[in-house]
Formats: sequence, C-alpha cells, structure tokens
Amino acid sequence: MERCVKEAYAKINLCLDVTGRLPNGYHQVRMIMQTVGIHDTLSFERTEGEIRITADGGELPLGPDNLIYKAIQLMREAYGIKEGAKVHLEKRIPIAAGMAGGSTDAACTLKAMNALYDLGLSDESLMEVGVRIGADVPYCIMGGTALAEGIGEKLTRLPDVPEAVLLVAKPEAFVSTKEVYQRLDSMQEGIHPDVDGMLAALQMRDLAGIVSRLGNVLEPVTVGMVPVIETLKQKMLEGGALGSLMSGSGPTVFGIFEDRARAEQVKSWIEREALAKQIFVTRWGGREGSF
Repeated sequence: MERCVKEAYAKINLCLDVTGRLPNGYHQVRMIMQTVGIHDTLSFERTEGEIRITADGGELPLGPDNLIYKAIQLMREAYGIKEGAKVHLEKRIPIAAGMAGGSTDAACTLKAMNALYDLGLSDESLMEVGVRIGADVPYCIMGGTALAEGIGEKLTRLPDVPEAVLLVAKPEAFVSTKEVYQRLDSMQEGIHPDVDGMLAALQMRDLAGIVSRLGNVLEPVTVGMVPVIETLKQKMLEGGALGSLMSGSGPTVFGIFEDRARAEQVKSWIEREALAKQIFVTRWGGREGSF
C-alpha cells in the first residue's frame, strides 16, 4: 500500500480516579474512557526515507517532538523499516483539551504504518509500541468504552454505552496536565468517583445510572485554575443535560443529552456568551470509531 487515509477519534472520561503515585512520578489511575465522534483526519504516503508532517494551521510542532513523528520513528526502529512517511493532518480535536488529541493521532499513525508496510500486526502488538509514546495511546488503538488502570495502559473492554447526544465545549484557557497533577498531590483527600458503580451501570446499559456516576477527581483542581469550567457545566445542566463533567485534566467540558435540539440550543447559548471557542454536538462511538 502506497497511501492511506485514516480518522483519529477523540476520547472523554466518564470516570477518572487517581489511586496512587509510583516512585517514578507516574500516577496510578482507574478511569473509564469513551470514544466520541470528534476526529482528526490523517493522510499518509510512503516515502523513501524521510519523515515529513504538514498540518492545517500552525499551532502544533511538526518535527521530532510531534507524537505522529515519534510513532513513525518507533515503528521504524521496532520493525526495521528503512522507508519513511509523509503525513498531512487535518486537525479538529481541540489541542491541550483532555481529549487525547495527540495520543489518538499517534495511535492512528501506528495503524497506518502497519497498513503501509504490510506488517500484519495485531492491535495488541501495536499497543505494546504505543505505550512507549504515551499512556493513552493503547486505549486510542482499542477505542470504544474501556476501563483503564495502572498508568492508563491496562485496559478492559466494556459494553458500549446507550445512545445519547453529546455537547463538548473547550474553553480558550490552556491547562498543564503536569501542573494539575502536582496540585492534586498537594491537596487533601478529594472526593473519589464511584468507578465500580459506573462499571455496573455500563454492564446494565443503564444511562441514568451512568449519568449519576459521572466523576473526575481532577475537576476541582482544574476548576480552581479555570473557573469557566463550572460555568459551562451549569449552562449545560440548566439547558437540559442529564449530566455534565470535565474530561481528563481539562479544560474541556461535556454534557450528555437525550435530545439533539436541546444540545444545539445550549451550544448557541455558549457561543453567544463566548464561554468556549470550540464547541461540538456529537455522539459517542464503539471500536474503530463506529457511530
């Protein structure tokens, strides 16, 4: 295969708990990850040896620090590939948003290299390479609904969530994940989400049970840095959302709706009040980004 085009889907966290910290500084987590319909599009082409990345817009580094570049380089090293790849990225997933935008692009790249160079690797093999790039990369290869444990790399597939409409809003503020975790470490014990209860609700495909157990131990930390997160949550709930939560370390907020018209109405409110720059009405999906 000389060329291929793939979509890289974003994620949100239905639950995120931090259960400890390892001697190497990594945090141990229990979190439930969910694919959503917001995606980047990546176009790949084989080259004789160079790695070249282009992108819409100029916000991302496109050299060796880019996770797409790292994914290509890792695949070359791991499987003795002498050739390279040219990649064009159409970026839609908000940057630094708690939605695994960089990790899902890396995961997409690992799959593309597998296809371009006819390696015949399983997802499990790609996930072993992916964890060397970042803890979210193996999940982004798996997709769908999953429990993530350890540093995020120990994954258990879960039943698909019941159908719903999502409103996703990313405020303009930038949040450092490292700083959020540092602040969490310095705080007294916070309120831990009911991950086990969420797992039970997912097994029963009980949307009300899922919504009632939305929780993110990092949310109070990030709200202290970016108060508009709480404002966005309240707007969504006032507008008819069944539940609302911050994803990852933030600052993205999502609301779960039964009705698309209500979600679109709240989107208009948020736009009018300039509470967020990037706003999406979407759905969540299963494995391989099926919606």
